[in-house]
Amino acid sequence: MRKDGRRNNQLRNINIQRDFIIYPEGSVLISWGNTKVICNASIEEKVPPFLKGTNKGWITAEYSMLPRSTQTRMIREASTGKLSGRTQEIQRIIGRSLRAAVDLDKLGERTIWIDCDVIQADGGTRTASITGAYVALALAIERGISNGLFTENPMKTQVAAVSLGVINDEVLLDLNYEEDSNCEVDINLIMDRDGRIIEIQGTGEKGLLTKKQLDKIIMIGWKAIKRIFKIQNKALKK
Repeated sequence: MRKDGRRNNQLRNINIQRDFIIYPEGSVLISWGNTKVICNASIEEKVPPFLKGTNKGWITAEYSMLPRSTQTRMIREASTGKLSGRTQEIQRIIGRSLRAAVDLDKLGERTIWIDCDVIQADGGTRTASITGAYVALALAIERGISNGLFTENPMKTQVAAVSLGVINDEVLLDLNYEEDSNCEVDINLIMDRDGRIIEIQGTGEKGLLTKKQLDKIIMIGWKAIKRIFKIQNKALKK
């Protein structure tokens, strides 16, 4: 039993509030344990230069953390004039994950911007961002279809993510900040609704990962992601 009373394979409480901001085409507030992220999806009628003239769209992401989303105040990256390596890495994994959910050829020459802003962080901000951003993206596309922007639905699969780790040789699902800070191995798992792996991020922070542990991580993670899909679908049906 963990300090917060959860079993090793138990998710924290997840709630997705849709239409959180009134202006974007798609918007949610995802609350995942004590982690809270606002995820917005905005449709822009242009594409990056490398896609001009291809009739193909693009999905890209930006990610940030509010200065007091953490236990001590962080400096705004805008005030430093550059993005940290961590921020750039998270932006890229969000973008890659959501591009896996969409047939870009069906977007036309449009960009869907995904903005993920962490307002409170207690571990798993990138997995919460991916999971919430999928719902914001689906809402934006749903609105685009209703408005005649898309002639056919470009969504091709569902995407969600979860974090796992190894502490004292035990595999733990959905790490909070304290667990994440003390884990021997840290894993982020992103999968689609058919159980295909979009990406695995894994780091041996203080130890090494065995194949047996990796197999267990994927099994536990997939079971959790199937539960997360149901939470996403519930938000989309409201």
